[in-house]
Amino acid sequence: MGRLTGGDPSLRRRINSAVVLHALRGAGSPTLTDLTRVTGLSRPTVEGVIEGLIEAGLVAESVPEEGEARRQGRPARRFRFRVEAGHLLGVEIGPHRVAALVSGLDGRIIGAGSREVSETASADDRLDRVRLVIADVLRRTGIARTSLRAVGVGSPGIVEADGTVRLGTALPGWTGLALGQRLQRSFRCPVLVENDANAAAVAEHWKGSGKDSDDIVFVLAGLSPGAGSLIGGRLHRGFGGAAGEIGALHLLGREVSPEKLLSPTDEPLHPLDEQAVANVFALARQGDVRAQAAVERFIQRLVHDVAALVLALDPEVVVVGGWAAGLDGVLDPLRDELARYCLRPPRVTLSLLGEAAVATGALRLALDHVEEELFAVEGTVTARH
Repeated sequence: MGRLTGGDPSLRRRINSAVVLHALRGAGSPTLTDLTRVTGLSRPTVEGVIEGLIEAGLVAESVPEEGEARRQGRPARRFRFRVEAGHLLGVEIGPHRVAALVSGLDGRIIGAGSREVSETASADDRLDRVRLVIADVLRRTGIARTSLRAVGVGSPGIVEADGTVRLGTALPGWTGLALGQRLQRSFRCPVLVENDANAAAVAEHWKGSGKDSDDIVFVLAGLSPGAGSLIGGRLHRGFGGAAGEIGALHLLGREVSPEKLLSPTDEPLHPLDEQAVANVFALARQGDVRAQAAVERFIQRLVHDVAALVLALDPEVVVVGGWAAGLDGVLDPLRDELARYCLRPPRVTLSLLGEAAVATGALRLALDHVEEELFAVEGTVTARH
């Protein structure tokens, strides 16, 4: 495409279409008069744009209610944005499960599914399980694969812009995996891959504990915690996609690995054994002295790691999610520690989305892509620039 200028008719048409689509999506079933008033465009321009959008399958004429026809004679034509004109998919790939959500173009979830997967599964086996989950969700919702307009994927690891996992120690065979390319073979639409903590941060900003703030940090708590951040409402990835890797802070002079830190014995825990971690917390609640000491060490490590990120970013809200979100004793020490270190301690809260956070954020990733494409949105939270 050649460079567009302010006087280019194609640019004007695109802008006008975006303005009308935005008005339609937020107004139910407006008339041409309504759209003219809301958009500030002339009636002939709105009429032309509407006809083009109808031909493209994005807009439909609404059927008037019977009462309206009786009251007004021939009612004014009304139009609606066709949320069923395409669909979006959000996918989570984790150590122990894979999950998928599907929605219309409005982002409202209409189908979901998940399957367990072994933490020792190979990359090929894990991707096969992802494909099975997706196929099952599409089948149960009756959505054709060709109807998908974008697919978002949340995955552990440092993810490059092309969907390659530059470093992924949480899953076997994940480092160097061309994840976006591998999944793209199954779809005709764009596939957008994001780090799981980043995806969860986007989800909490969209539908969770951070929806009232544009400056949030989401902590994906675990033996090796990760974090995702939104600054001024935009996802912050860092130059190479490694922003928020607070699980690596123990390398800066701290010799004890997280697996040893939370072990009540001399044997380190397996980094992906969530049940073993939960058992340590359960033993601590039952009064086991060694387990209590291990939990205290873990909490201190977590709060120091989070404090480092909070000092750098000064977020309004810190949302804690992951397996540790439902365990007692995490939030109060985190609040106390942040109050010690930070000039303005942020609000600290649990995730509202729980285990659905990563897939929900991946769905938002897909929705942002479509909004940029269809609605010419200037700034979405997940857009890569």
